[in-house]
Amino acid sequence: MQLLIKQCDNDGRLALIEKFLETNWQIVVANERDSRAFETAVTQADALISMDWRWDIDSSRLKLLHLPGAGTDAIQFSKLSASTTVCNVFEHDIGIAEYVMAGMLEMTLGLRAMDQNIRQGRWNGSYLCGPRHGELFGQTLGIVGYGRIGREVARRAQAFGMRVIACSRTARSTDEFAERVDAMAQFDRFVQESDFIVVAMPLTDSTRGLFNRAVFEKMKSSAVIVNVARGAIIDEAALYDALKSKRIGGAVIDTWYHYPKQGENFGRPSTLPFHELDNIIMSPHASGWTTNLTARRCRGIADNLNRLARGEPLINIVKQGQV
Repeated sequence: MQLLIKQCDNDGRLALIEKFLETNWQIVVANERDSRAFETAVTQADALISMDWRWDIDSSRLKLLHLPGAGTDAIQFSKLSASTTVCNVFEHDIGIAEYVMAGMLEMTLGLRAMDQNIRQGRWNGSYLCGPRHGELFGQTLGIVGYGRIGREVARRAQAFGMRVIACSRTARSTDEFAERVDAMAQFDRFVQESDFIVVAMPLTDSTRGLFNRAVFEKMKSSAVIVNVARGAIIDEAALYDALKSKRIGGAVIDTWYHYPKQGENFGRPSTLPFHELDNIIMSPHASGWTTNLTARRCRGIADNLNRLARGEPLINIVKQGQV
């Protein structure tokens, strides 16, 4: 069987897949910028690894489109053959959950500022002179989107003595880590109660711009929002204005509005000057990019390729292909 990998993804991130394959696969690399060669490669492939599908190419032979990540917002399903199954892979929830805790701790403790002060001989924030820093203990953490990432965050937050509530498509009265899981119909109540809000939901037509000016007006003035999902779930201008005006306490933002092209490594993440604000922690979509992520994801993708070759049921199916 033939596995197709795009040239732009052939940078080592998928190299371990071959190590975990137990079935016979021929791996082919094609440059998607060479439209004719890439189209030919797709029509000859049994499986393709790609985070996006935007091509008007006959994919009727393609049995599997496997995402090397979780998000499906770059897949134009209408252009994909009905017979093609789409699967994704996770494994980033551990790193992202640790990132969320680190961000909340930094917003609460202010270690960066303490470090800079003591390097210059200033004892600000010590028992000798204020101000005092806060604690996560007893704070209410609201998680919107209660899937794998949300539950891993909740597990860790509970260990810190935080009160955890969640908001998701499906309400649940009881949960192992959350005090309650609200339906989206209770979103306003959820927002008003939370000291920290973690955005961990997928980007869809219904979630795009969910956090707008009206929502920021409902949040506590001390609340901190953490986005590890997709930038567009939070309205860009509304977030900037809420931070600049100190309408909310702060933000920890890992996912953005503008990205460099693949292979490039420079560019502002927004047209707005978030970098000038003092109540935001900014990172370059790095929360889940840990040293152990690649091996876990490659193993998961290889597992599905082995299953496909053996005629076994696939896992992490986003769209089931029609026979």
